Amino acid sequence: MENTIRIFIYIHAFFGGIGLITGIGSTLVKKGSPDHKMLGKWFSWSMIISSMISLVVARMPNHINNFLFLIGIFTIYMVLAGNRALTFKSLKKTKADSTDKIVSGMMLISGLLMLIFGINGLLHSQSQSILFLFFGAFGLFLPYGDFKLFTTTVKNRKLWLINHLSRMLGALIASVTAFLVAGMKYNNLFAWMLPTVIGTIYIVYWIRKTKGKKLPKSVSA
Repeated sequence: MENTIRIFIYIHAFFGGIGLITGIGSTLVKKGSPDHKMLGKWFSWSMIISSMISLVVARMPNHINNFLFLIGIFTIYMVLAGNRALTFKSLKKTKADSTDKIVSGMMLISGLLMLIFGINGLLHSQSQSILFLFFGAFGLFLPYGDFKLFTTTVKNRKLWLINHLSRMLGALIASVTAFLVAGMKYNNLFAWMLPTVIGTIYIVYWIRKTKGKKLPKSVSA
């Protein structure tokens, strides 16, 4: 069993590495260019495969870890929601479909579970309580942004781009965090939280930049 788990971990790390490289690459090339789209696809598939494997490992005997399991769901949500936001680019889509709602609902439930684990952990002096609360709060905030996209996309034609950027950058933050914690062995609060703090500042920068940017007629029309 341990050999099987080790193989899963290696595969998880391999695709996580591809995700990290292609994710960084996609931020360096011009947004919307063929290279950006190609790297984005590689990043998306790599992160989903890596995260799906982490879900399996986090439920295996002697490796059960509720926090890593929920973080895996968190990452999958980021990638899926970031790509689903692109479907709102055209005015032909004016409301959320069942897939959009399932993706957001998945994050809402995961965020609530994180908060529950975090509160319970604080009451019983358990480790990772702060991390559960930290990411749980983020997890509950994100579906709110989805709801705004679902209900006001016709009025605000920039929301799809804002959601796409913030979710995909969020997935990249998860990749960087995994590299620091698992790859560099910095398994502490600092390594878990700092990439999210710095990444959030970067996301806010891009959101403000996007809000002040006029979209092409082909997009805004």
